[in-house]
Amino acid sequence: PRTSPVTSPIIIMLRAHKFALWVMTGVFAVTTAIFNAYIFLMSLWNYKQKKQWSPCDTIIVALSVANMAHQLVCYFWMTMEELDRECLIAQGPYTTMLLIIFSLKFTIMWDTGFLTFYYSTKLVSTPNHCYTQIQATILKHVTLVVFLIPLCGLGTCMPMLVLFHTYNGNNTSLSKDCGILMPDTRPGQIYEIIHLLLADVLPGVLMMKCCISISVHLAIHLHHMKASTNGAHCPMLGTQMRVIKMALSLVVIFIVFMVVDLYVNYQITVNHENIITLTLLSLSIYTTVSAIVLIYGKRTLWKTLIHDFNVCLNEYQCLACLKVPEQKAKPITAAKVKK
Repeated sequence: PRTSPVTSPIIIMLRAHKFALWVMTGVFAVTTAIFNAYIFLMSLWNYKQKKQWSPCDTIIVALSVANMAHQLVCYFWMTMEELDRECLIAQGPYTTMLLIIFSLKFTIMWDTGFLTFYYSTKLVSTPNHCYTQIQATILKHVTLVVFLIPLCGLGTCMPMLVLFHTYNGNNTSLSKDCGILMPDTRPGQIYEIIHLLLADVLPGVLMMKCCISISVHLAIHLHHMKASTNGAHCPMLGTQMRVIKMALSLVVIFIVFMVVDLYVNYQITVNHENIITLTLLSLSIYTTVSAIVLIYGKRTLWKTLIHDFNVCLNEYQCLACLKVPEQKAKPITAAKVKK
């Protein structure tokens, strides 16, 4: 058998605290389910009330469904693995669940990148007519795209069954996980690099490109606001600023997750260290935080959430100090521009 290099203290700590990782992942799995279910149900409720369904709603609903499905399968695998520490159950179900987890992660990454791309097209006007036509064509078939992304994710993960080999760790129970697939051959390592490029790097590049475009757009508008003295050209950044903050926040938390994910895959591919639970925990945190950011970006969802939160606190007088103001303060910028 292949011998692994000296194990780092971080990996030893992760192995020794698998139960703590399971508990922490469970907490974030619950919060992910709550916030994404809230997004899903409120989106359907708004459609029922207004009879309007925008491409943005399609992408957000698809992302929320992928988040909930990922957390369900992910935590079920971790629970089964925690109960079956000796891996007495057949490895097939464990491996199948892991493939579904990887394909759902692919879906989450690309849905998030697609959402950022959508907002960049709405905020930034490009002088290139050909590029604008490509954007319009993609946005015209949003429903088709959100269905193709999960299929592509499943298709990119299927080669793992052929190129990867089952690896349950050493004989110690601290490092043993059930159904783990390791790229211990040269073709498997090449495929692992290609998969990381498709699942992490490319959506990250797309989000970074959109982030730069939105940042430049924001800088131009702020420059116009500073240069405007008579109020004739006063860009309104009220709603746009909320969307800009949401898009940039999604990019930042995605980059943090991508760094952790690349580190974990490096340890798995190069050093054959079994620390997949770390990437599952980081993705659970990512889905929770991104759901909160999405709720903030949709003003109707944010206002409704704050109102429901305050209503719940009304039942407990001792928690009245935690209430969040529902009325937004009047902006000072507008008054300054009028002057």
